[in-house]
Amino acid sequence: MALLTQPVSSLLRRQPVRTDVQQTAQHVAQLMKTEHVTSVLLMDEQRLCGIVTDSDLRNRLVAQNLSAQTPVVQLATMAVQTIPDDVPLFKALMVMARHDIHHLPVMRRGEVVGILNATSVAQWLSTTPVFLAGSIHRQPNVAGLIEATQAVPQMLARLAQNHASAQSMGHVITSITDAVTVRLLQLAEAELGPPPVDYVWVAAGSQARSEQTAQTDQDNCMVLADTYRPEHHGTYFKALATHVCDGLNACGYVYCPGEMMAMNDTWRMPLSQWRQCFLHWIEQPEPKALMLTSVFFDMRAVHGQADLLDALRRDVLHWAHGNGIFLAHLVRNALTHTPPLGLWGRLQTARSGEHRGTIDLKHRGLVPIIDLARVYALAGQVDAVNTLERLSHGTEGGEVSVEGARDLVDTWTFLADVRIQHQKRQIERGEAPDNFLRPNELSNFERQHLKQAFATIGTLQEALGQRHQAGRL
Repeated sequence: MALLTQPVSSLLRRQPVRTDVQQTAQHVAQLMKTEHVTSVLLMDEQRLCGIVTDSDLRNRLVAQNLSAQTPVVQLATMAVQTIPDDVPLFKALMVMARHDIHHLPVMRRGEVVGILNATSVAQWLSTTPVFLAGSIHRQPNVAGLIEATQAVPQMLARLAQNHASAQSMGHVITSITDAVTVRLLQLAEAELGPPPVDYVWVAAGSQARSEQTAQTDQDNCMVLADTYRPEHHGTYFKALATHVCDGLNACGYVYCPGEMMAMNDTWRMPLSQWRQCFLHWIEQPEPKALMLTSVFFDMRAVHGQADLLDALRRDVLHWAHGNGIFLAHLVRNALTHTPPLGLWGRLQTARSGEHRGTIDLKHRGLVPIIDLARVYALAGQVDAVNTLERLSHGTEGGEVSVEGARDLVDTWTFLADVRIQHQKRQIERGEAPDNFLRPNELSNFERQHLKQAFATIGTLQEALGQRHQAGRL
């Protein structure tokens, strides 16, 4: 499990074997034999322009009875998929699973520094989420996806048992959700035909932030190219979105209670219309607008033309950064999520209802930090979506001190770990995981830390509120 979160560079053991792009198949085969490798990079001087593997020689040369003097470019893959050397291993393996490739060149500052070979890491993968992602991308229908995703809760429990960090687990669990979403879109396009105009499928909420755990609903939308015309293209995209949202629900990612999903006509719009919505929300921050921005300021492209979302996010960050009145309203809205501390710093549990005697770790613990990090990011014009990444840049807008940002990072990490361990215990008991913790599940030591965590949130909320004079608007 720790291996999955290490950077790809930590697995590289040798320099890749290179040769000139003008060489023959025989020359490449001799190189593979001499160097004991299964792939060779084709270079045009210092530029990577292709890759040829042993399977290429087998399937494209020998099987077709071609001459050994065949130019290797006729056998190679010339549109090479690459990965930066500082990304976590699990992301690289997700790319390999999605594109069905076994050799992935690793880049550092524009130069190839190694090749990630699926065979060389297979011994570590038999119990990892990567195989689940690979299985998801091979499923022929929704029924297969339903069966594959039944392993997610147990996977979370194994990750927790192996002491994976909350941040790493969030990325891994979210990557599985992304894989399911992409496969549903592929299945829908296979049934409906290619999309008539460009689009990007966008995750919102915890999926966008890569902070999902075992208990989650779906928040998503679509940004369409401005060539979209409802009368010509509306039926297609309605069917596409419905297929995906229904499929996600069937796989356990339940419908959003607020219907913030792409299957809702309201949340499928061309880029220009999305711009108008965000500009309206920012210029007229009434309660509903603030609620919507809290969801849709956390957006990440999952599939399709990511440039559409990139353009929208650049505009939104610019508009929000320059609007002090909007930020003040956003702060006031964020301060409605208060940590559960009563008089004398006592833990405050729910007094009635289904969850009486519990603390909602999500809405009373993590959400207040997520809200603070979002404000910090908008104030500093930071385009990060993940909460910890936002906090790491939180000082850029002057909304929080270096010490305050560090305290919130530690607080988020502690609360997220408490939630994951709580859900792990529920899964092991055969219960459905949730966010409602009974304080007696914790030791006295842990309860004291929980109080300190909530006190830290309250202190930082108060500081931000005073800065913006929240409540006086």
